[in-house]
Amino acid sequence: MRRFLLLIAILMLVATAARAVEPAERLADPGLEARARVISSQLRCLVCQNESIDESGADLAHDIRMFVRERLVAGNTNAAVIQAVVDRYGAFVLLKPPIEPATYVLWYGPPTLLAIGLLGTLIWLKRRQSTPAETAPLSTDEARRLDGLMRGNDA
Repeated sequence: MRRFLLLIAILMLVATAARAVEPAERLADPGLEARARVISSQLRCLVCQNESIDESGADLAHDIRMFVRERLVAGNTNAAVIQAVVDRYGAFVLLKPPIEPATYVLWYGPPTLLAIGLLGTLIWLKRRQSTPAETAPLSTDEARRLDGLMRGNDA
């Protein structure tokens, strides 16, 4: 059973890799193709959102890959190509968005929420430990029975 699951996992990985850059997209110049792959690995697929356009098989990812290659063939630098893609699709297309006021929530939101949650948990634990458990005093019958039990008598 383990071998079967391992085979399925390997086939899924191969299928994912096969969906990426198509042979027809590749540039004849290996240097430009390598630059295109570096740039594509930094750009988010706007359809999948959890994959780079280099890994995605979505039509929009294909269009962005082709746009990147066209800009490289035209002689643009890597930074200029990335900026052109950002100008066209917005900063969300970057897998690692820049730290700027518009992206503060993306960068600082999760750690802030984690810190607030931890602080709230610590306050709750502290209050819980400092509040003594309220117990009602024993009735006279219960006290008498407890005394009997402590002396070894069954009351």
